[in-house]
Amino acid sequence: MSKRILLVEDESIVRMDISFILQDAGFDIVGEAGDGEKAVELAHEQQPDLIIMDIKMPKMDGLKASTIISKQFNIPILLLTAYSQPEYIQRAKEANIVGYLVKPISEDRLLPAVEIALHQGEVSKKYKAEIEEVENRMETRKLVEKAKGLLMEHLHYTEEKSFRKMQEISMNKQVPMEKVARTVIKKYKKNSVSA
Repeated sequence: MSKRILLVEDESIVRMDISFILQDAGFDIVGEAGDGEKAVELAHEQQPDLIIMDIKMPKMDGLKASTIISKQFNIPILLLTAYSQPEYIQRAKEANIVGYLVKPISEDRLLPAVEIALHQGEVSKKYKAEIEEVENRMETRKLVEKAKGLLMEHLHYTEEKSFRKMQEISMNKQVPMEKVARTVIKKYKKNSVSA
């Protein structure tokens, strides 16, 4: 499946040239915009694999649009610009910018930058998913510990018996331990309130 790219450039001729280069290389251009506001809107609608964004544009510049997009989505952004001033580079570091190309853009510079940006985006998504998985496991562990404590307190079970009981319910009802723990916590919190 070809990678989906959103192209944001206010100069229509430059945008058309870049679009042709990318399409010839097998990429799918899912949207084009000439300003930052439209870029934010299209990023939300299309959820592309990569955004190629100019910095200097009307309505909203590419750096501000990149910052907004980065806060909402995990989409890598490759900046295209005629400007290489340090302040632009510094601001670019604050968004989800994975590359920075200075115009004029040529095919032999654009395509490798796009490939690397797409790869970095995939790596970033993988790490983010791994972090979320670890956080979910930690949350489940906390819930299970809390539920064990409630069983020990209210039913005078040992820690081991509390865990085995929840494990048994989880297997018999074929529900995750997290759900069993939440049910135990809910039951004994309700009893504590009514007592």
